[in-house]
Formats: sequence, C-alpha cells, structure tokens
Amino acid sequence: MIRYDVADAVATITLDRPDAMNSLTAELKGALLDVLSRAAGDPSIRAVLLTGSGRAFCAGQDLREHADNLAAGRGLADTVREHYNPIVELITTMAKPVVAAVNGVAAGAGASLAFACDLRVAADDAKFALAFAGIGLAPDSGASWTLQRLVGLGRAAEIMLLGEPLDAARALELGVVTRVVPAADLLKTAQELAVRLAQGPTLAYAATKWALAYAATHALPDALAMEADLQDKCAATKDHHNATRAFLAKERPTFNAQ
Repeated sequence: MIRYDVADAVATITLDRPDAMNSLTAELKGALLDVLSRAAGDPSIRAVLLTGSGRAFCAGQDLREHADNLAAGRGLADTVREHYNPIVELITTMAKPVVAAVNGVAAGAGASLAFACDLRVAADDAKFALAFAGIGLAPDSGASWTLQRLVGLGRAAEIMLLGEPLDAARALELGVVTRVVPAADLLKTAQELAVRLAQGPTLAYAATKWALAYAATHALPDALAMEADLQDKCAATKDHHNATRAFLAKERPTFNAQ
C-alpha cells in the first residue's frame, strides 16, 4: 500500500491504493507513520517527497472502513489521535523539508496531508476539497492549523464551511500550493525540487521550520529570541563555516548536514 524509494538523498513515499484513490485505512495510516518515521530518523535522507499513485493524491479517510466502524459502534476508532495527529505532527516537525506532489484529488485528510508539507507542487488537474462539514464532522489532520496559515483565517473558514473544491489555478492564487505544472511533468518537477532541497543546508532548513512554527504562535519578542537561539546553533555548524568560505571565494557551497 506504500512504496518507499530512495535516490539522491530523497525518500519518495508513494501512497499506493490507486483503485481506492489512495484513501486511508487504518493499515495504510500505520504504514505511512512507519515510513515517515524511517525517513525522519535516517541521516542519509535529507528531503522527503510525498505523492500518490494513479489518479489521486489521496481521497482522505476510507469511508467503507469508517462506515463499518460506525455500524459496529466504534465511532472514529480513535484514528484521529492514533494515526492522523502523529502523522501530521511528524511531517511538520521533521528536521528536513517535505514536498508534496499533488496528483489529482486531495480531499479531506488527504488535503490536510498536503497542507502539512513544507512545499506543495500540484498538477494542473489537481483538486483540493475539505468536505468535513458536509458529512457532519469537524476538520482534522491539522487542517485547522495549517490551512489558515497558508491562506488566512477568512479564506480557511470559507473553504472549510462551504466545502467547495479548489482547482489547481485557484489553489495557486490563494497560496495553497507552491507551484502548478502540467500533470505529465508533476513527478519530475517535484523530484527536482526535492533533490535541490536535499543538496541544500539541511540544518538551516530544519531551523527555518522551527522558527516559522514557533513564530506562528508567539509574540514578536519571543520569536526574536528564538531566532537568536537558532542562529547561534546554525553559526556553529560546519555547513555555515564552509558556506561562508565558499561565498568569499566565489565558489558554490556544499552542505553535509554537519
């Protein structure tokens, strides 16, 4: 149900239930958390690419499994706390950049997974839909946190309350995605972006992620103090020292995550 491939210091994680539009069963969610943890903990991996196989990135929760849980009186079967929350927290806090290559439909928790990534490249036929309210549910998988940081509170409320799908062009206009490319070029473009990130200053990228997350929920003086702390740590790295020497020598720097 998941493919895990490594090349050029990039771990490509592919949701692989194409006949079910990569909808998320408990088994798939457990496997996704496992491979994300594997990528996060592997020092040879310096960027992660998340995508789906077939005509969808991810259609969200598998509704057949969900209906079975409801019929058996299990409700949500605690999948939000057990699966979705740790997956999204791992993506957002991972000390390396995560790129989503959004092919086709990204709905519900599938859209939320894309929002949690650091950068999102979408095919020109991609669509995002948050229809939680349409089936009587609140948003989950971090969408209430990530989406409003991408598009603002007002737009996030509109998207979630109305549940109207966003096509790729509108998603780009609102800032939901980083860039839109022809569907045939999606994986190549996203892979090139991930490789570029993998060759970059991994430690500085991690510090940037932490700085942004911290600043989003703290006052300016606190954010300034955090920036100073992170700069001190980055300034002590070999990457910074080597890059400074390369800049002065008018050479291209190389980064080794040290």
